[in-house]
Amino acid sequence: MAFTYGAYTACLQDRTLEEALEVLAGVGLRGAEVNTGGFIPSPHAPVDLLLASERARREYRAVFAAADMQLTGLTVSGNPLSPLPTEGIGHAEDLRRTIELAGALEVPEVVAMSGTPGTDPGAGYPAWIVNPWNGIDLEILEYQWSVAVPFWKRMDALARERDVKIAFELHPRNLVFSPPTFEQFLERVEPTNIGVNLDPSHLFWQQMEPLECIERLAEHILHVHAKDTAVLPGAGTRGVLDTAFDPVPEDPAERTPTGIGHWCSSWPADPAWRFVALGEGHDVDYWTRFLGALAAVDPDLTINIEHEDAAFDRIEGIERGARTLLEAAARSGA
Repeated sequence: MAFTYGAYTACLQDRTLEEALEVLAGVGLRGAEVNTGGFIPSPHAPVDLLLASERARREYRAVFAAADMQLTGLTVSGNPLSPLPTEGIGHAEDLRRTIELAGALEVPEVVAMSGTPGTDPGAGYPAWIVNPWNGIDLEILEYQWSVAVPFWKRMDALARERDVKIAFELHPRNLVFSPPTFEQFLERVEPTNIGVNLDPSHLFWQQMEPLECIERLAEHILHVHAKDTAVLPGAGTRGVLDTAFDPVPEDPAERTPTGIGHWCSSWPADPAWRFVALGEGHDVDYWTRFLGALAAVDPDLTINIEHEDAAFDRIEGIERGARTLLEAAARSGA
């Protein structure tokens, strides 16, 4: 057994699937993870057609075979628990359809987010409760769990029926965003087919140590995103929970999309942290230890680069990430 090294193709959505796979193969990668809904479009997976037609599914799998690439995951990053009418219901449906499609395509893993409900039944927006030392915040969390538990029990049952595993990205602004909150999820939901997508960038951001998280999460790690974060000097006075951002730029040309109809706020001049290309925040030695820690847990994981560093264009970012990842792989023997 050995790791499969690939990339998430969302950053190449301006290219056809065939062109995206050619880019990944050209930098030495052998796996591809494609988006199927949620916050991000699905240009590399015609979900309706693939669900409706076995012939379309055969032809789709043939595209990967012709490129000597593996389809290693479907991603549906969204907020299926959101009270917003533009998010919750649609994202939940995207998740259901993605689980169905993963089963039909025999793709083992669906990468998703746990979601964030509102504060109460009448809430209009999702609310992320970060540090509930204030007692009323615990009451909000209990309400949010009361929304999440039955939903994820249903999704777990569907995944079990389709022989698919759901891998939660431990992303801030979600109910499940850390090892302890995932352990709460395990206790409350008792899932059979839900685990973790280990994305170290979100752990670095929160000042966690991914190597310790790997040891704690262990057999619950089902999938991995190779993505880096740099914690910057601004953290000294801003902290990593900084809220001092400016509005989305008025000029559409200056906006950074975060999903369909969503854009990133304007970053401060001296931010506390930034997502960076793999290797720009932590060196090859770190990623060598990272892969070694994962191999001790499961030597047969998929490791996919996720490029979100605006300092590099899409191709350069993937190239840099692949060089770092594959050098670490060679050193670690994983």
